[in-house]
Amino acid sequence: MPPIHHRRAAAACAAFVAAGALVLAGLPGTANAQADPASPSPAETAAVDRTSPEVLKAMQRDLGLTPAQAEARLVNEAEAGAVAGALRGALGRDFAGAWVHGATSAKLTVATTDASDVNAIEARGARAEVVRHSLGQLDAAKADLDRAAKKTATRDAPVWYVDVRSNAVVVQAVRSGAATSLVAAAGVGSSLVQVERVRERPRAFYDLVGGDAYYMGGRCSIGFPITKGTQQGFATAGHCGRAGTATSGYNQVAQGTFQASIFPGRDMAWVATNSQWTATPYVKGQGGQRVGVGGSTQSPVGASICRSGSTTGWHCGTIQQHNTSVTYPEGTISGVTRTTVCAEPGDSGGSYISGSQAQGVTSGGSGNCSSGGTTFHQPINPLLQQFGLTLKTTGGGPGPGDPEPGGTWAAGKVYAPGDTVTYGGSTYRCLQGHQAQPGWEPPNTPALWAAA
Repeated sequence: MPPIHHRRAAAACAAFVAAGALVLAGLPGTANAQADPASPSPAETAAVDRTSPEVLKAMQRDLGLTPAQAEARLVNEAEAGAVAGALRGALGRDFAGAWVHGATSAKLTVATTDASDVNAIEARGARAEVVRHSLGQLDAAKADLDRAAKKTATRDAPVWYVDVRSNAVVVQAVRSGAATSLVAAAGVGSSLVQVERVRERPRAFYDLVGGDAYYMGGRCSIGFPITKGTQQGFATAGHCGRAGTATSGYNQVAQGTFQASIFPGRDMAWVATNSQWTATPYVKGQGGQRVGVGGSTQSPVGASICRSGSTTGWHCGTIQQHNTSVTYPEGTISGVTRTTVCAEPGDSGGSYISGSQAQGVTSGGSGNCSSGGTTFHQPINPLLQQFGLTLKTTGGGPGPGDPEPGGTWAAGKVYAPGDTVTYGGSTYRCLQGHQAQPGWEPPNTPALWAAA
């Protein structure tokens, strides 16, 4: 692999030539880097320069990109995430979502309900779109649907999500009448909802392998290696096992035990392994190559994402929506992310990664990798937060926060957009969801934190 500074230069150049150069459009990371050369850009914070060659190759294959376009896309997506996070805070209740588009994600659109926000959005290098509903209104409408689904049959209306691009809550239905019943039970206004007809009902991928296989009567896959204090283990899908379920590894050697599991409702679990197993900061890539995990910064809607599964190998696609609800035969799952990545039986519980950033574990979906499909993954940050886990990363893994500067920020803690912390006597607001890592202190990561 070329030296880091050569990789940064190549990625920045590719972004400028092939993508319209969001990185030079006055975005927060770039501006801060100009003011303070020691301050890393969003692309540097997201470790784009250390993205595995296998991820880049899979992006080229599945998204139809050249090598330069694949690198440019990752740079632009890192920059766009920082801009969208900053504008979300600046616009407040007017904010109606953000998304990237174009082969290299060179174009960022930020939606608002107030036309007076247009100049502020365009000043940050983004395209402005004035819409009717704020993201807060859409999220509230989806929450109403989530509550109604607890008392309403949703087998024939199995998926619903906030779609920022259409400024609506989309309900996918095998029968339109089922969608109508769900919306009526929720009391959601028709202007907020779009019904989309689909032919297939999603299902959980029970006999699936994402990274390496593990067995517990059936077969599932390791999502991401983790630690909990001194205990090692891995995160996986909740539908793969219940607390107390014993597991064996890919080599059929005794491995560990499920410590906690949630399914349905969410689709998350973790397994504590015995002393024969060691957690590493990698997931299994194409041909068995190791792909490094640098962190867990969530990518925006429209961003590229790749999945590791031992049945179908590496496949890439894009993020369609966050905060999606989907109904399986076993019940409704909320808070998952919908993607265009395909999967088949044998891929369940597997790893989703954007660049070097962990995104989630395979939950379920529909279709296949011959004709195409849709999958849903349980986002990794809520899983880590729910069970108090620490993601194993190539940076060595979070340790105790440096007590010298003082403050509430701490390595290993999961932060969501809008969270505030203090560090070194100053207050900072989180721009993008992530699990804090050593070296990612708020003053050092303008892609993740802004002075409040």
